[in-house]
Amino acid sequence: MRIITTIKEMQHEAKTMIREGKTIGFVPTMGYLHEGHMSLVQKAREKNDCVIMSVFVNPLQFGPDEDFDRYPRDLKRDELLARKAGVDVLFYPHVDEMYPKELTTMLTVNKRVDTLCGESRPGHFDGVATVVMKLFQIVLPDKAYFGMKDAQQVAVIKGLVDDYNLPVEIIPCPIIREEDGLAKSSRNVYLTPSEREESTLLSQSLNAARKVIRDGERDPGLIIELVQSYLKQTSGTIDYVEVLSYPELQPVNRINEEVIIAVAVQFSAARLIDNTMALRSEKAIGV
Repeated sequence: MRIITTIKEMQHEAKTMIREGKTIGFVPTMGYLHEGHMSLVQKAREKNDCVIMSVFVNPLQFGPDEDFDRYPRDLKRDELLARKAGVDVLFYPHVDEMYPKELTTMLTVNKRVDTLCGESRPGHFDGVATVVMKLFQIVLPDKAYFGMKDAQQVAVIKGLVDDYNLPVEIIPCPIIREEDGLAKSSRNVYLTPSEREESTLLSQSLNAARKVIRDGERDPGLIIELVQSYLKQTSGTIDYVEVLSYPELQPVNRINEEVIIAVAVQFSAARLIDNTMALRSEKAIGV
């Protein structure tokens, strides 16, 4: 596995792969890798000749009061996990390499961001779209792999690719969970022991919601009430519970087609998000 830290070298390596007729699968991450990230590498390994992973904590997507400085980082551990998973190139640029000077342009996301995490994090998805656009230009992938844990991010990036005719296929991948149902996340390390026990109620609430929809319930208001009844048992503060169309992320009056049920709960030092899909094909991602 090669470790590359500069944009120039990464672009050169990607162009060399392309000239050799190799396909590139790309796994962008912010590091502190876990099994969820490794599952993305596995998917990329299955369908591509080369796998490139980036580790970059992007300051543009953090607000002034958010946890950029204390976001967990452990490059040595990330290197070991990436190598073990079969990553060919680990792209690890410094902030000054990605943003050597103030940007003269920045992408603005107009749709799919006025709800869920986007509602309470203005500008967050502008930062996500901007860094993803940069990474796609640097890595030149055929396919890029994103976990459905952040389903809003996947929807935004799909919109970005469609809007700008980017020659990359976005591959959404299922949420990877702990044995007790908690969605794996780098921020789970911030949970206290009691919060860690309570955190399983997120996935339990979503499982219950999906079941009643499968049993015939079509009123989104009742689904939201059901999920809230679970989450109110935690010591955390409910940020949102939403039932929306996907990937449009628009409210629905009645559940007649595929929807996402999404939740966010703020605990003392960690904000957890989770989601599930309902009324989607059994062959679809995450079922």
